[in-house]
Amino acid sequence: MAKEPCVTKDECIEMRNWDLGVAIGWGQKTNPLRDFDDIPVFFIPTVAYYGEHWFFDNGNLGYSLTEQKYFSLNLVTSYSLDRAYFYRWDPSNIFLKRSSQEEARLLSANTALSSEPDPVFNSLESRNFTMLGGVEAFIYSPLGVVRLAYTHDMFNVHQGSEAQIKWTYGWHLTRWVMDMSLVFDWKSTNVVGYYYGVRPSENDYWSKHYHADAGWNKGIEMTARYILTDNWDLLFAFRYTQLADEIAASPLLDQDYSSTYFIGAAYRF
Repeated sequence: MAKEPCVTKDECIEMRNWDLGVAIGWGQKTNPLRDFDDIPVFFIPTVAYYGEHWFFDNGNLGYSLTEQKYFSLNLVTSYSLDRAYFYRWDPSNIFLKRSSQEEARLLSANTALSSEPDPVFNSLESRNFTMLGGVEAFIYSPLGVVRLAYTHDMFNVHQGSEAQIKWTYGWHLTRWVMDMSLVFDWKSTNVVGYYYGVRPSENDYWSKHYHADAGWNKGIEMTARYILTDNWDLLFAFRYTQLADEIAASPLLDQDYSSTYFIGAAYRF
């Protein structure tokens, strides 16, 4: 809603031109799965193109249905984020979203009875990659941007659905460009069961005693860029996600949160 919508080129993408860049530095993504290492983050690529209606943004394809002063509506695709905990080179461990996206012990079924066996698992079965497709709407106001989205599994991998409510507020101070977001992600029972449910080959006991359910993840995201030159920025990013109780109750997990941080230099071609 500012008089100059794009204070810096980092805040907008020029239509009909490829937006290419890479951030190089150091960061880490917490992996809440048992016996899985945290995921290092060394570089973050940017690959995007926006036409009059069609757009491609870091692996996601979309089509703009309408774009008005106070709202816009798009058809979108996106890749499932939960698979990233199981595979180091999942796209969501490589492409971080543009928008800058206290440990508690579990009081759930897997800790309620002292007689239950320790959650020791055989090798985990594959959690397959899938794309989600659906609709998203953006609502623009002086108090920030609200994103509402609903997507469904396009390839019948888990036949589940996801939804998101996200509020983002950004501000610009001399050479600093900063964003803060509050994020609420809903995942259906099929999504939670497919990624965090226990298969008989993994642990026969827990495959019968853990029952997945739909739930809401809650998170906060913050990014800050310090503009060095027309092409170079310093980049600071932090994200924290509190996993839904329905997900955290899975014996596959030993934490009920995931966080990501990154500090580095970003170059845009």
